[in-house]
Amino acid sequence: MKYSVIVRILLKDGVLDPQGETIGRALQDLEFDSVSKVSTGKLFRLEINAETEADARKVAGDAASRLLANPVIERYEIEVAR
Repeated sequence: MKYSVIVRILLKDGVLDPQGETIGRALQDLEFDSVSKVSTGKLFRLEINAETEADARKVAGDAASRLLANPVIERYEIEVAR
């Protein structure tokens, strides 16, 4: 079965996000006053052929931990759909 998997890569709490801070200041300059904080990240969409959702989740987790995310400064979230 083919699964569509989304892997979100986000900075861990306490890691500086200069890109997010720059975007936040730019939004304030553009008068988006209700925006109080911006955090950046990455999103990967994977199509995985696997027998079960658990197998697809494992493949995505392995890919995230071995290549997609830097485990020192980033964490990841996985969302699986059929």
